[in-house]
Amino acid sequence: MGFWRNKWFKFALWGGLYLLWVIWLGNYWWLLGLPVIFDLYVTKKVKWAFWRRKEKKGNFTDTLLDWLDAGIFAVVAAMVIKIFWFEAFTIPSPSMEKTLFTGDYLFVSKVAYGPKIPQTPLSVPLVHNSIFGGESYSTLIQNKYRRLKGFGKVKRYDIVVFSFPHGDTVLKQIPQADYYQMVRLNGGDREAIVAAYGPMIVRPKDKKDNYVKRCVAIPGDTLQVIDGAVYVNRKKEPQRNTIQSSYTVVTKGDPINKITLDDMRINPEDAQFDPSLPGYPDISLTAEEAEKFSRFPAVLKIEENIDVYPPDYPDSPLMLFPFDTLRRWTRDNYGPIWIPQAGATVTLDGKNISLYRRIITSYEDNSLEEKDGKFFINGEETTTYTFRQDYYWMMGDNRHNSLDSRYWGFVPEDHIVGTPYLVWFSRDRYRSFPQSIRWNRIFKFVRNI
Repeated sequence: MGFWRNKWFKFALWGGLYLLWVIWLGNYWWLLGLPVIFDLYVTKKVKWAFWRRKEKKGNFTDTLLDWLDAGIFAVVAAMVIKIFWFEAFTIPSPSMEKTLFTGDYLFVSKVAYGPKIPQTPLSVPLVHNSIFGGESYSTLIQNKYRRLKGFGKVKRYDIVVFSFPHGDTVLKQIPQADYYQMVRLNGGDREAIVAAYGPMIVRPKDKKDNYVKRCVAIPGDTLQVIDGAVYVNRKKEPQRNTIQSSYTVVTKGDPINKITLDDMRINPEDAQFDPSLPGYPDISLTAEEAEKFSRFPAVLKIEENIDVYPPDYPDSPLMLFPFDTLRRWTRDNYGPIWIPQAGATVTLDGKNISLYRRIITSYEDNSLEEKDGKFFINGEETTTYTFRQDYYWMMGDNRHNSLDSRYWGFVPEDHIVGTPYLVWFSRDRYRSFPQSIRWNRIFKFVRNI
């Protein structure tokens, strides 16, 4: 086994792996790294660990430098893994409840759809977009969007992690809020919103907050929601026992036993008993759970809450994409809407421009002017627009407790991050330790959920 110690074998092994990585990366300037690998294993002329001095073994300084070496290697390795392979992600909200739980800690696979080359490379290692109350990156260098080869493309009904489309502008005091939604609800007064919750921060595409939803429609699809059921290309989505809606549950006067609700993993925030009903006016349940509720002796009636026009509070035309009054849409009766596809051309008019305005300007970086019913893109009059990239439609499985594409529209292809692969830890925030740990979800593959 002496060949394992042979310097030429080591160079061939690591140089070959590095060469394969460069080919995958597609940027052959990185071939300049091969001489470094050659020197590390063969010639050993350059002292790459320039901070290390020759010390006697066992010296305290030498021990510290050993730890420094290990720390630098760990950070570099973690950065490479984060950029090209996997990234840790936490589920912060119940929008995918029954599929992904609030408090799930995930590893997100970036190779599933291909990792993106960092567009904002000057960033604090292993930090996404903020640190110590400030931004963790510099926009001094901005690369063009480029995605490496992955194992496949986003498929219909995949669970997808993506950059929040409206996350390019955030308010420092409430960074999780939808800035554009707040402006619309405040009559378009941007200055007042910024004065109340600012300052305003503009983030690059790869530094927006990440969301996780289910992709229910892919480029070229036509989607419609009818009485809460999703139809894609006129076909009803496959039945899944994780899809939730909200129900009104009328009881005989008393609340349902708390132990029963806990056993069914009903979110305590949803199970708000209203004695004036009496019952639960807005409780999130799957169809199977709703059937169980209907058989409880304490329940008189259970009915799914379906929004008809005009939308129920807090929804309104100012909340629902595309934020106009031309369409009589609600969260449960929505569309039909066509999902843009790269290379497809649409004719622009006064009825559909609200659907595509943000695509043309923010996602595909054009200027758009509207004068006397005419459209000018990059200063030239036009009646059509050809899309440069694919778009997707994302929705949460918890359909009445999800801010998704119904509220902010299409997700561009360059916003796709990856797909959840593994739940490595899970904690129920409504329970105390150690009962809070969901042991049955730890190290569970998402495809098996």
